[in-house]
Amino acid sequence: MDWDKLRVFHAVSLAGSFTKATETLNISQSAISRQVNILEEELGTSLFMRVPRGLVLTEAGKSLQNTAINVFAKLEMTQATILELKNYPRGHLQIATTLAFGSLWLAPRLQEFLDQYPHIHVTLLLKDEEIDLNMREADIGITALPINNPDLIHCDPVSYRFRIYASRSYLKKYGTPQKPEDLDHHRLIVFGKEMPHLYSNLDWLLKVGAQKQRVPYLVINSGQAIYEAARSGLGIAALHKYMVGDDPEMVEILPNIPGANVFRYVTYPAHLASLKRVEVFVDFLLKKMLEEDL
Repeated sequence: MDWDKLRVFHAVSLAGSFTKATETLNISQSAISRQVNILEEELGTSLFMRVPRGLVLTEAGKSLQNTAINVFAKLEMTQATILELKNYPRGHLQIATTLAFGSLWLAPRLQEFLDQYPHIHVTLLLKDEEIDLNMREADIGITALPINNPDLIHCDPVSYRFRIYASRSYLKKYGTPQKPEDLDHHRLIVFGKEMPHLYSNLDWLLKVGAQKQRVPYLVINSGQAIYEAARSGLGIAALHKYMVGDDPEMVEILPNIPGANVFRYVTYPAHLASLKRVEVFVDFLLKKMLEEDL
């Protein structure tokens, strides 16, 4: 099928008349009509029904229109990608990560990135299940474990240390632990074991300096909920610094204890590596993660 004839047909099908199509194609009405007639002869079927108010697609015309729409949509995407590669990062990015990290660390830092790159549109997909980048669930994943796939690019992992926190109200009521073994006598809030594939140190707070087996006061399978529970005075919790931020109600205790670490991996499909929007977001992400005392 001749490309020029398909382009003319596409413009006519969108415009609904030869006259209106002249504005898009910048060629005469007679030339447009001739191209459509030749295309109909080549296909052996009518593509339009001529009616007093313009043109109506036949069944064959509707079928060809669907194909033309898909072809031109893919061409527009390709053109946008080429322009981006040559000029300036633009387009849509879908970022997937966990609920707590996405809500408490990533979301507050996005404004700086979007101010730098106003033509990039970001969507956050927040969930605590594993991310399937192979199925294009997201363009970039920030995960707690590397995804074993040769078609994915993995950046060097960034380490995050757990610290021990309690609210001022809790410490006023129950006292402040002075040494790790003092935790034996406190109410401890820990992460539930429903998600062992994401974190290997879920029970660190139950073991550090323990003189006896500790039983958790409260078990929650959400980092953000653990923070809220600790802040309300329910107990002591192991949290990342980015979760607490500058909250004046929260106090870090036993700061000299070496905390358990988890890692964050920035991962994306290799075929997206040439996209400027992916490159600049990954660079921004790693810079922010590495420059902060996490």
